[in-house]
Amino acid sequence: MGSYWVHVCLFMILLMVIIGVTRGNNEDAEVTYDGRSLIIGGHRKILFSGSIHYPRSTPQMWPDLIAKAKEGGLDVIQTYVFWNIHEPQPGQYDFSGRYDLVRFIKEIEAQGLYVCLRIGPYIESEWTYGGFPFWLHDVPDIVYRTDNEPFKAYMQNFTTKIVSMMQSEGLYASQGGPIILSQIENEYQNIEHSFGEEGSRYVSWAADMAASLQTGVPWVMCKQTDAPDPLINACNGMRCGETFTGPNSPNKPALWTENWTSFYQVYGGKPYIRSAEDIAFHVTLFIARKNGSYVNYYMYHGGTNFGRSSSAYVITSYYDQAPLDEYGLLRQPKWGHLKEMHAAIKSCSTTLLQGMQKNFTLGELQEGYVFEEEEEDGGCVAFLVNNDSVNKVTVQFQNRSYELPQKSMSILPDCQNVTFNTATVNTNSNTRVINPVQTFSSADKWDQFQDVIQNFDDTCLISDSLLEHMNLTKDNTDYLWYTLRFEQNSPCSEAILHLKSAAHVAHAFVDDTYIGGAHGNHNDKSFILEVPVELNEGTHNISILSVMVGLPDSGAFLERRFAGLTTVEIRCSEESHDLTNATWGYQVGLLGEKLEIYEVQNSDSNEWCELGDNPTNQTLVWYKNVFDSPEGDEAVALNLESMGKGEAWVNGQSIGRYWVSFHDFNDQPSQTLYHVPRSFLKDSGNVLVLFEEGGGNPLRISLNTVSVSLSSS
Repeated sequence: MGSYWVHVCLFMILLMVIIGVTRGNNEDAEVTYDGRSLIIGGHRKILFSGSIHYPRSTPQMWPDLIAKAKEGGLDVIQTYVFWNIHEPQPGQYDFSGRYDLVRFIKEIEAQGLYVCLRIGPYIESEWTYGGFPFWLHDVPDIVYRTDNEPFKAYMQNFTTKIVSMMQSEGLYASQGGPIILSQIENEYQNIEHSFGEEGSRYVSWAADMAASLQTGVPWVMCKQTDAPDPLINACNGMRCGETFTGPNSPNKPALWTENWTSFYQVYGGKPYIRSAEDIAFHVTLFIARKNGSYVNYYMYHGGTNFGRSSSAYVITSYYDQAPLDEYGLLRQPKWGHLKEMHAAIKSCSTTLLQGMQKNFTLGELQEGYVFEEEEEDGGCVAFLVNNDSVNKVTVQFQNRSYELPQKSMSILPDCQNVTFNTATVNTNSNTRVINPVQTFSSADKWDQFQDVIQNFDDTCLISDSLLEHMNLTKDNTDYLWYTLRFEQNSPCSEAILHLKSAAHVAHAFVDDTYIGGAHGNHNDKSFILEVPVELNEGTHNISILSVMVGLPDSGAFLERRFAGLTTVEIRCSEESHDLTNATWGYQVGLLGEKLEIYEVQNSDSNEWCELGDNPTNQTLVWYKNVFDSPEGDEAVALNLESMGKGEAWVNGQSIGRYWVSFHDFNDQPSQTLYHVPRSFLKDSGNVLVLFEEGGGNPLRISLNTVSVSLSSS
């Protein structure tokens, strides 16, 4: 028996060693904090973090993205948790494929980085409905994000589900895992005033609920200056070194949870370009002026809004201007310049975390910050700041002269020698290279399927009013048919169909003939369609296809939002007919969606036929083609600049919505290239399906590889 137990003990010791090896160097580490920094396993750290969202890329991309983040000097990967994809129906959960949160976190752990897990579960994030599953909308008496019992019950249930999953996998730092921070709620102070005292009670409840889950790591609330103890209030924005009012307690550290490396882009808008120099300046200023010890780049890799996941009017490509672009390629000089800054700051992090801070004036628009340890041989770190956006200056510091470029900061890790200046970029720029490898110009290779224009007699849902769009579609489709049988019993000359919509797009048909369409934009809540129509005496079918391009993602009382048609009239020179309260029929979705015509197993369906003679004049049509995967391992994208508006699938997986016909003020489309992840592809026989609302020409689509090359100096 003694020998047996000796062998058992040896086995258990060996098993613990193996587990320790597989976890890397992450031992069970208590995560605490004080007014200077987070303290992990008893050690203070200045942490650089980057947002990478697991459903906006693929599991096959995750290792490379994380490796590039680590090489770029990051310590932490930050991600939201996306409620709507994980709980599509109450109590039904999905953590497979791109939604495999545990696999994502374990990949981060395997590469030796930490995790900040932003559970929310409200996230905004330009994600449809702010990450809420739409079934919440149908819960009786629910009001989102306030002291409302039905909402709190579902929020607590999902938050507990995620925390329990992390705990069961041993993923919190207190268990030896990589998660060092969690977040509850998200920028709630933006709407808190709308709820009065109920909003304040909700904040306290959310903080207490999160803290009660015993994760063993701190919780944060971002953009919430009154975050209750023990939660840490954190800053979001581009200039937290200037705007952050600071922690709401001297015992809390200064954390920056969202440093926007660019900004999300909407259809009809242009990309926002934020320079590497500007990002570096404000990171350094946050550390020097605010005693900042945690900075997260939102986004470090933006990725792709696959499927119908983006919020209202947001394009499929997400934060393509981040240090890692949509395809996971380095965007230079942003990636390299920030890497150099991280190294400079980390080289003196001990002094920054232990030294006393002093600040002083160096000129009218110039200032300095010094961190000095009290010990006789202690370190000294200086930051010299030039806030003049126009002129470079020379300043005097400790009997030496230092030249500071305009709007810049210099880091002196020993208070003497400059190792980094935020405006001095040593990294060469690179350029995206688009290489066409296949065109789709052969008409005989295309098939098409004509979707059906729904008429009143085809519908089974009838109402004597205009019903709200989202409440009918339940976010299962972008499309809702409004249909009407209209009796014209008297002359109607110069007839105009006039409608107002709070959706995003409307296409109008009379007697199965397309008569016109209109759309709104990200800044306006509604739009008007006015189009001439010929109406002879008799019965006419009026069919209006209402379209949403993502659900709203922010604001108070999200559950009350209205979308869809609000008024419909036929205006004749003789009289007008108000059809708003007429008898309307409704059909949710398209026939092609019902048939799942985009699925690979339906690619040989009898529904498909040869391409029509003039595809640019067609509306509501599905197109299909087959292609081989490009050789090599370069990123792949479809150029859809010849198309109008719709959605694209490759081998049954949606690569997102496209809206090429919506141009910016320079008459350019907001996005033409659409990422096709390599993991979506087979070597040959890949099935491409597109649904085109109208005006697109599939014969001019091309398949491309995407890479980068250094720009010529």
